[in-house]
Amino acid sequence: MTAKFLMCPPDYYNNIDYEINPWMKKGTGCDNKVSIDKWNELKNIIISLGGEVVTMQAQPGQPDIVFTANAALIYKDTAVISRFRPPERQPEEKFYAEWLEKQGFNLEYLPENMHFEGAGDALFSGETLYSGYITRTDITAHTYIAYLLNLKIISLELVDKRFYHLDTCFCPLSEGYLIYYPNAFDEYANKIIEKDFPEEKRIIATEQEALGFCCNAVNIDRSVILNNTTDRLKNELKQKGFDTYEVDLTEFMKAGGSAKCLTLRLD
Repeated sequence: MTAKFLMCPPDYYNNIDYEINPWMKKGTGCDNKVSIDKWNELKNIIISLGGEVVTMQAQPGQPDIVFTANAALIYKDTAVISRFRPPERQPEEKFYAEWLEKQGFNLEYLPENMHFEGAGDALFSGETLYSGYITRTDITAHTYIAYLLNLKIISLELVDKRFYHLDTCFCPLSEGYLIYYPNAFDEYANKIIEKDFPEEKRIIATEQEALGFCCNAVNIDRSVILNNTTDRLKNELKQKGFDTYEVDLTEFMKAGGSAKCLTLRLD
């Protein structure tokens, strides 16, 4: 099956006008031309690796709509639409929902008072769904989604505000491998991860690598696309049988996102 991704061009991604995570500093300048160039570079690498990219229209006044990972949780033909905690991102919900419905997805919504931020906080490893909580997603959403989709959900508590979404510190790869940053999780979550992922399949990121968003990566089969990272991590991935492709996504990191945040896996 072809890996299929939703992306949204950064047409209106400019200076940082609000702060909704520790990476964002109001007044920080973002180079729109560089952002567009790097977004296209990421898109072209995905296509070169056999992936399919479909796009939705950017929206004025919604710079973070470029981070399509937060649109929804996709499971088969169902899209569970996000309910954003920050008011600044809530207007994006209708645009994501309209696009996904036009693509033929059945839409599901959580109760209005229940926050959940899509594939930014919910990642599959095989048939198991891992979901982060506290910072941007409510743990009550996990129970609701588990019942809604008839899925097993493993809840992982995030304890470092710099890693405000699960996909900033936890990256399941093909064949049961995982890149993750242990210090982003509480002790119990680490025990779950160590139980579910054999030691030989756990790739532990250093703080430097994690702060470079190495866990916010796009995985297609045995290829990993990520922000510029260390030789140490690239060598470890190579030893595990993965090829790495780097893109300088510094402009998007100013808003707290990188490669994974810029994509939503649809298949």
